[in-house]
Amino acid sequence: MKKLAVIAALGSLGLAACGSTDDASTEAMPDTVEMPADEALEPVAEEPAEDPAVLEEVDPADTAPSLETTEEAAEAAANVAAEAAAAAEAASAAAAAAEISEEIN
Repeated sequence: MKKLAVIAALGSLGLAACGSTDDASTEAMPDTVEMPADEALEPVAEEPAEDPAVLEEVDPADTAPSLETTEEAAEAAANVAAEAAAAAEAASAAAAAAEISEEIN
């Protein structure tokens, strides 16, 4: 416990050492708080450019998953569901066994 207190004290001193040397009584002035926004206020000279790849028509058959992929995903989901059901059944059996054990004792 003493080691933890020493580590905490050293950590707080380390964080205190990271502070600025400026006087804390200095008030925040607008020129010290914000960066100048001259660049954001200048008018934009460039026009937006079109991306021809975005406008291309895409055949849905090219992007749709294949039947094999869909069947594999369905089988995997069925396997996961069966494993979850088996785990739930095992948990239920364990809970029932625990209740019986408590009743006996």
